[in-house]
Amino acid sequence: MPVEMTLEQLRSLLNELCRLPAETEWVEFKHNADIEKIGEYISALANSAALLGKQTAYLVYGVDDASHEIIGTRFKPSQQKHKQQELENWLLQKLSPKIHFRFHEFLAGPDDDLPVVILEVQPAGHHPVQFDGVEYIRSGSYKKKLKDFPEKERELWRVFDKTPFEQQLAGMNLKAEKVLQLLEYPAYFDLTGLPLPDNRAGILAALAADRLIEEVSGGCWNITNLGAILFARKLQSFQHLGRKAVRLILYKGNSRVETVREIEGNKGYAIGFEGLIDYLKTLLPSNEEIGKAFRKEVPMYPELAIRELVANAIIHQDFSITGTGPMIEIFTSRMEITNPGVPLVATERFLDSPPRSRNEALASFLRRVNICEERGTGIDKVVFQTELYQLPAPVFEVTDQHTRTILFSYKTFAEMDKEERVHACYMHCCLKYVNREPMNNPSLRERFDIEPKSKSMVTRVINDALEQGLIKLYDPDVGPKARRYIPFWA
Repeated sequence: MPVEMTLEQLRSLLNELCRLPAETEWVEFKHNADIEKIGEYISALANSAALLGKQTAYLVYGVDDASHEIIGTRFKPSQQKHKQQELENWLLQKLSPKIHFRFHEFLAGPDDDLPVVILEVQPAGHHPVQFDGVEYIRSGSYKKKLKDFPEKERELWRVFDKTPFEQQLAGMNLKAEKVLQLLEYPAYFDLTGLPLPDNRAGILAALAADRLIEEVSGGCWNITNLGAILFARKLQSFQHLGRKAVRLILYKGNSRVETVREIEGNKGYAIGFEGLIDYLKTLLPSNEEIGKAFRKEVPMYPELAIRELVANAIIHQDFSITGTGPMIEIFTSRMEITNPGVPLVATERFLDSPPRSRNEALASFLRRVNICEERGTGIDKVVFQTELYQLPAPVFEVTDQHTRTILFSYKTFAEMDKEERVHACYMHCCLKYVNREPMNNPSLRERFDIEPKSKSMVTRVINDALEQGLIKLYDPDVGPKARRYIPFWA
């Protein structure tokens, strides 16, 4: 549902919840708030909502839990502090993963004069939600520790395995005109090459066929996460997707001390991708000459490499990590592309491992409209392009919750340090191997743009890579001049 609900919508939601015959595992009623317990209820409701397939869970303050009569509450979350912090900040620090929740404060009741608070909670995504290190669940109308209910815990993990992010809902029970207001539907037909239908029914049917929306009773529609993340006119119109827009930051120099420009996108990925790449190119400087490969001004980084890495950051992100999205940071001599989530394959095997994505439907659609490369060829092309431009090899890093790719600007062999040379040797060896060609001294000399008379410099790099266990001899019995090499994992 959209981020902002009108007063009329909030009162309608409240009346709908109060008509429930009893508290459920996804709806809890309270008179006033026990601040220490709110986070436990968020965990319990998020996990129960996921288990029951609900798109939202609710904790309602100001309603009697037995009669469901609206009685008002003293709880004011917008003014509440806990342990010298804003309440929401304190809760976010204690929740893991940091799911979306939102407090709505308004007046309701027979005379519309009783304060009510509805806490709206996003269901757990890929992992059970913890508060302060403990996972909770609802059992009937009671909050319990999840570990005390092993069968519910097993079922919850089965749910996570079965419901990919793309099939979950971003907007529910929307009129057709609202769906078409929220989604940039003409772009869908442009990108897919389909003719634009001349009536609304045809447009909706086409979007539904690609599972961007789904029809529900009463002539209403749901927008799936796939539809919103690809074609939202404004991602911020959807409660949990606003922070998934790509951020672009340009820094002065090579540190994050001084920001020159920061831009946060707001369009769905499919409709915003080309504009993002075009704008990114305007921020990047050019090199007048790069070794033997180019004798004229060229971009500092190959466009194909940038496109593929930005697309990868979008496709492979972990959407269950909230409050963060893909980010591109530009420094004087490097560019870093970061996405939430750790990779599903080891970074040193990016070139040869079959790609695995948490978001297969998203990946499939972006491949279909030519935003990213065919399966399994993207990183190969990135490494090939960096070699063609004679740049240091790209570096892939993993933190606790993020994956980062670093592209470096042009350096001569003399300007590279030992670590950069050895890494470039390993990536070159991987690229050769996936192309069915063992690496040798001449191929690495060409990669570094080194004359044959200086082959001893390349030999030292190869020996360093052998010593570090990154490469190995393909044919140990041949003489030194005929030696060929393959990656350590081959």
